[in-house]
Amino acid sequence: MAQTMRKTRGVEGRKTRLRRLFIIRQSLTIMSSEAASNELSDSDFHALAGGVLSGIESTLDQWLQADRIDIDASRTGGLLEMQFPNGGVIVINLQPPLRELWLAARSGGFHFQYRQGRWVDTRSGDDFFQVLSRCASQQAGVELQFNAATA
Repeated sequence: MAQTMRKTRGVEGRKTRLRRLFIIRQSLTIMSSEAASNELSDSDFHALAGGVLSGIESTLDQWLQADRIDIDASRTGGLLEMQFPNGGVIVINLQPPLRELWLAARSGGFHFQYRQGRWVDTRSGDDFFQVLSRCASQQAGVELQFNAATA
């Protein structure tokens, strides 16, 4: 019996150590990704993030011309507000000091950093355009797809 308990503690101890090592490794990966994002120069950040906002505006204009949906867009500097026909609003805001894009929608707030050629959510790792498409579709009541190619 005592031998069985020692074996169990030994296995549990190894599992705990492995979990701790995994968490440390994840933290270091996230920290190095954040550091890489922060290495983006101010001019690169503004060019990339401004391109995203311009691309979204272009997509909204195309949908309006195709009579797909009328989402009113209002842009002031680094802030783009999208007003949906049902009264819903999505706000996308540039955060230059953090080099982040912020998205606010009914479903919540999201922060995105530019990593390895795409904007990713700092918490979930989800792609900006996937999150924007999901939030816009929920608020519009129709399937809407934003993508990086048009942004």
